[in-house]
Amino acid sequence: MHAFDVLGDPVRRRILELLTDGELPAGEITTAIQHEFGISQPGVSQHLRVLRDNGFATVRPEGTRRLYTVDPAGLREADTWLAAFRRFWTPHLDALGTEIARGKRDRRRAAETGER
Repeated sequence: MHAFDVLGDPVRRRILELLTDGELPAGEITTAIQHEFGISQPGVSQHLRVLRDNGFATVRPEGTRRLYTVDPAGLREADTWLAAFRRFWTPHLDALGTEIARGKRDRRRAAETGER
């Protein structure tokens, strides 16, 4: 399955978002996803399996719990594919960064001289 097929599902994207802060038990993921999307525990398990099988998440047993974390391998595949398109937005983001810095500098100078 291509990385964007995996990421195309909003439930799987949300699971990855939950995992960005670190390892979570399957039960906690299931509770959050059931609350937000109204899907069953087996449905959440299927999404977790897709993420695991396609290199987006890893799982490790701890007693009776299963702890999930983000596996960057799947994200690297998406990032590699996006690399060809970065040239379309990188210059715009660089220009935006320059304008933000210029605005901060102008405000700082105005504050130092008492101007408005």
